[in-house]
Amino acid sequence: MNMERINRICAHPLWRESVEQIGILEQDRRFCRHDIAHFLDTARIAYIENLERGLGIPKEQIYAAALLHDIGRHLQYREGIPHHRGSAMLARRILTECGFDAAESDAVLSAIRQHRNPEARFGENLAGLIFRADKQSRNCLFCSASEECSWSDDKKNLILTV
Repeated sequence: MNMERINRICAHPLWRESVEQIGILEQDRRFCRHDIAHFLDTARIAYIENLERGLGIPKEQIYAAALLHDIGRHLQYREGIPHHRGSAMLARRILTECGFDAAESDAVLSAIRQHRNPEARFGENLAGLIFRADKQSRNCLFCSASEECSWSDDKKNLILTV
């Protein structure tokens, strides 16, 4: 499948600058980072679930939401804007400039805004996929900082699931 628009996101100056700023701000972070590996893990897990469950959500929308869901982290660190809101603000421009139409953008932006909403976990839609994949992408079972993590044990991924 052609992933031209996804490659445009990855080349977009606002996306690249956001990823760079997050990297600088999280360079000493011992816990999960919000980096390209996390974005791609989230995308791949969401896409696998999409295929396994036959949800039919377009691959480019899954990858767009995953690549954009945390790019507002630097706004949270610097300006106190909750990152799901900051990410949606930044993503709107990126999606438009990368060729996503209004309906596609609305679905991606909704998923970004909902990726921290516990109710989204039950969704059979893009928001549900991103919520679940975001959490499943965390390797708590193998994390050397797990004991210091603020996540409760019931939120941590302490077993492998398929």
